[in-house]
Amino acid sequence: MIAVTGAAGFIGANVVAALNRAGVDKVIAVDRADAADAPNLRCLKFADYMTADEFLRRFCETDWARDVEAVFHEGACSSTMELDEEFLTRNNYEYSRGVLERCLELDIVCQYASSAGVYGHSRDNAVREENEGPLTAYAKSKWMTDRFLRTLKDGHRLSGLRYFNVYGPGEGHKGAMRSTPLVFDEQLRRDGKVRVFGANEVCAAGEHRRDFVHVDDVIAVKLWLWEHPHGGIYNIGTGESRTFLEVAERVIECRGDGEVEFTPFPEELKAGYQNFTEANLEDLRAIGYEAEFATMEDGVARYLEWLNEL
Repeated sequence: MIAVTGAAGFIGANVVAALNRAGVDKVIAVDRADAADAPNLRCLKFADYMTADEFLRRFCETDWARDVEAVFHEGACSSTMELDEEFLTRNNYEYSRGVLERCLELDIVCQYASSAGVYGHSRDNAVREENEGPLTAYAKSKWMTDRFLRTLKDGHRLSGLRYFNVYGPGEGHKGAMRSTPLVFDEQLRRDGKVRVFGANEVCAAGEHRRDFVHVDDVIAVKLWLWEHPHGGIYNIGTGESRTFLEVAERVIECRGDGEVEFTPFPEELKAGYQNFTEANLEDLRAIGYEAEFATMEDGVARYLEWLNEL
């Protein structure tokens, strides 16, 4: 069996879809009780559905876990704006630690979702402890899980994947956490304008930079790591940062019309805002992953084509 937590979410549902395409029929989908009929799951195949609490109990406390081959642990609070540190510690860190400990005990392949948010203000996004300094409670909860993984001895098959700015099909439910390409496209369709943050103390208007990575490329890495397990922490991004202005201009180019409007940088974002991210892929390449990642131009164009079909 393959267990996928957060199965109704963005990354989780894409994992289940990829496993379906690979012919895996014994998928255990894990999420909240009210997510069992979520749109992301309606066309997917899975052998069983469990709530997060029930999965953790059965996985950690019974022999049922011995039939599990791998865990794709995508379930967590994904809101970078969440301020309740006690909730994030319990939901994101302690839950993940329990899953990892059981996978270590039974030698089960496990991947969990970490985040580029752990790098904070660092402009060096290589996977090194000296580059880390989370700015938000959410990023701290991911960093705590990464720190726990580092305490384990070598030889295990547990990996933490630091996702950069992932975009693509399956994220429409995410509200304020929707990706930049999707938000820009929605603005353009509605108003004929794309609204881009203006200058802050660090960057000129529209010049804040992120590593935007298409979800298909994220899933390709995850399936490769399932088939070629390696313990450790790995960045999942394109390796090239792009400005928000460049993304806005690409969305407008693909749609054929529109304009950019700069808006004041929000005061509430300043304390925890990353002005620059760019995945250093040296560790991922060192373990043998060779596939290339879609450029922002190609990935955004493909995503907008998919949105046209909805």
